[in-house]
Amino acid sequence: MSLSALSLQTGMDAVVTGVNLVWVLTVTFLIFFMHAGFAMLEAGQVRSKNVANQLTKNLLTWSVGVVVFFLAGSAVSTIVGGITGGGSYSVAGAFMDLYAPDAASVTAWTDWLFGAVFAMTAATIVSGAVAGRAKLRAYISYTIVLAAVIYPVVVGFTWAGGFLGAMGFQDFAGGMIVHGMGGIAGLTAAWIIGPRMDRFNPDGSVNVIPGHSLSFAVLGTLILAFGWYGFNVGTAAAPLAMEGGEVTLGSFAYVGRVALVTTLGMAAGAIGAAGVAMYKTGKVDTLYVANGLLAGLVGITSIADAIVWPGALVVGLLAGAQLPVVFGFVEKRLQIDDVCAVFPVHGSAGILGALLFPFFATGLWNGTASFVSLAIPQVVGVAVIAGWTVAATYVVFRGIKTLGELRVTSEHEREGLDTSEHGVDTYPEFGKPETVTDGAGVPLDGNVRTDGGVEPASVAGEIGGVSDVSGGDDE
Repeated sequence: MSLSALSLQTGMDAVVTGVNLVWVLTVTFLIFFMHAGFAMLEAGQVRSKNVANQLTKNLLTWSVGVVVFFLAGSAVSTIVGGITGGGSYSVAGAFMDLYAPDAASVTAWTDWLFGAVFAMTAATIVSGAVAGRAKLRAYISYTIVLAAVIYPVVVGFTWAGGFLGAMGFQDFAGGMIVHGMGGIAGLTAAWIIGPRMDRFNPDGSVNVIPGHSLSFAVLGTLILAFGWYGFNVGTAAAPLAMEGGEVTLGSFAYVGRVALVTTLGMAAGAIGAAGVAMYKTGKVDTLYVANGLLAGLVGITSIADAIVWPGALVVGLLAGAQLPVVFGFVEKRLQIDDVCAVFPVHGSAGILGALLFPFFATGLWNGTASFVSLAIPQVVGVAVIAGWTVAATYVVFRGIKTLGELRVTSEHEREGLDTSEHGVDTYPEFGKPETVTDGAGVPLDGNVRTDGGVEPASVAGEIGGVSDVSGGDDE
């Protein structure tokens, strides 16, 4: 081989590596943008007096969680994978490979960041379940434990080479590992902290507490759906490859199928939820449609790479259809106040998708795998992840509750967490009406004011016709 040919080959290696790294980073940024979707979705589903609190939780979930995942969580997943998978591992090596990777390891920190955005997605799901009554410091404390231990252990069992991965547990992009785990953690946390005030009557009947903005909720849903293509399509394959010294295109037929399956599952989820809502109430509930779309995405995420495309429609429809049913069961039978429906959207939909994999797996339909061989790892995987998540979340939240630091006081809950936890009013232009238990923010006289609550007489005599009607401080 001539030196010129060797130089060209080395140069093309660099081109392939560079393009693929840019792809991974672009996908990573797309997944990070999902936090904007979670922020809008959750802010829309809480009462106006708790909006700032929910937004703050979303901001701090990323900020605190990603630092903790860097300092501890990523290495913990490597260690757990080595311990449970029977492979070699080094505690010191697991940390040093991240903090001081070999100079030749150009992808080390890029790979870490790609894993980190998945971890933070799992963490932020929990905030929607305990909205409106959890102390901020209690939620952040749980986020630290989740990022350092709870989620990394699940990754260690699976993607990091642990025993579930060795068994053949199928989770392509986190339908169970990320979303199922987050939804189960949210349900457990909501159970321990208890319902919001006035959510349930003494006879067990349920009071509906509507969120303050359907517009925010739907906007958040569509942002999440956009970012979800980073989850699934971004995980599918790199754009370029080197084969025998030749630059080849990545498997875009495979990538295209993942994109198709993701899209069909998303659409079918919205249809399934709309249909069941219509059947139950005679009306199509907008929030059910939005959350059904997300449930369809969750259901398809763990299996998008390895099922026949008709399976996407079935899984999506079932994931969306189960949403109103499971939400009603959690609310009315279990008496658990899951504010943003995180369990039916992420938990039960993630479980459903993982368990339905054997029915639609390409291996089954092309005759290369049996139903039993596909089903056993899925059942075991779901049981292990669910059991670990419930146990770990229970211990943390029960411990915080025992210390008396889990929940705000009843006075602060009625006043709203925006004021009690952050000292802000998210919508100050509407004045400060008498507090009402349903969070509607309507004054006692029933008239919504548009002048900031300042009486006309108070602006008389202002110099130059300029008045201060903010109802607040100038500085």
